[in-house]
Amino acid sequence: MAIRELSPAEALARLRAGAVLIDVRAEHERALGMAEGARGVVREALEADPAAHLPADRDAEILLICQSGRRSQLAAEALAARGWRNLASVCGGTTAWAEARLPMIRPALDPDFEERYSRHLRLPEVGLAGQRRLEAARVLLIGAGGLGSPAAYYLAAAGVGTLRIADDDVVDRSNLQRQILHAEARIGLPKVQSAAATLAALNPRVRVEAVAERVTGANVERLLEGVDVVVDGADNFPARYLLNDACVKLGKPLVYGAVHRFEGQASVFDAGRRRGQAPCYRCLFPEPPPPEAAPNCAEAGVLGVLPGVVGLLQATEAIKLILGLGEPLAGRLLHFDALTMRFRETRLRPDPECPVCAPGREFPGYIDYARFCAGG
Repeated sequence: MAIRELSPAEALARLRAGAVLIDVRAEHERALGMAEGARGVVREALEADPAAHLPADRDAEILLICQSGRRSQLAAEALAARGWRNLASVCGGTTAWAEARLPMIRPALDPDFEERYSRHLRLPEVGLAGQRRLEAARVLLIGAGGLGSPAAYYLAAAGVGTLRIADDDVVDRSNLQRQILHAEARIGLPKVQSAAATLAALNPRVRVEAVAERVTGANVERLLEGVDVVVDGADNFPARYLLNDACVKLGKPLVYGAVHRFEGQASVFDAGRRRGQAPCYRCLFPEPPPPEAAPNCAEAGVLGVLPGVVGLLQATEAIKLILGLGEPLAGRLLHFDALTMRFRETRLRPDPECPVCAPGREFPGYIDYARFCAGG
């Protein structure tokens, strides 16, 4: 049978006359607003068991609405095939309903939240529930430099509720080539102070905890307290080994990143929560390379955009971990070569003899990481 189409105004009149209006969109779409008086039933659920959601009288007037009118037409056709006889689809859907300024209901969202995160709210994998998870999340970023800058910028933009940023350095003119949190006018200021100012201007909803300290064995557990994810933006091996060991001990996922000249790496080390299944940083690098084989950016130089690429990969992984989305980089090391614009991947396995993350192994305690990385 041909399905009638009604304008939003006609549908509203029929609704007020006793018709049943069903919004067949997904929950995350309805969270952005729906026609007043409509009942929300996802199309797939409605078609699977219409009797659970519709009047028993097959002649009752049933109106169906979606975002633009296509899904409601298809749902009406499916109901017609199941024996319902008085069906109509709202032409133009909720979009046309809103444009006609007909009454709508919206969830109790403040306007800034709804507008700022509207593109996330439209993603079924994120939606309102996911955005609330981001808002409740706490991320620790070690370093407000080349990697920490893009990671912090996009985590703040995405709506991560609390960013704890630890760095004891000050802004230098040489930083500005790649460290996008900082500006010429802030040269000489603590990097965490500069970072907090930039992020507050971008998204005042985000709380920035600025910690002007270098991560050490004495403060690492305090810095990790209460956080969901740790992002490693450190530029030295002692900090990386320290973060790894603390994250294994405390069961925190560690998002790793590193850059050198024209190449970068990223991974997720989650051995603390997945002993024997996921590797830690020590499984990849049981011992640090000699200092002369791994000069830092100040010594070897780095392409200015490279930390941006790797830092964005780190931010992406952190968001995925918070939301429980997709496949994290745990057990995989992603390599990026900017000169050839190629990515390649190396599979990583947990080391059953790892001194830190091997199953059943007691935490050995923090060591003198500077001496360890110097070969002492």
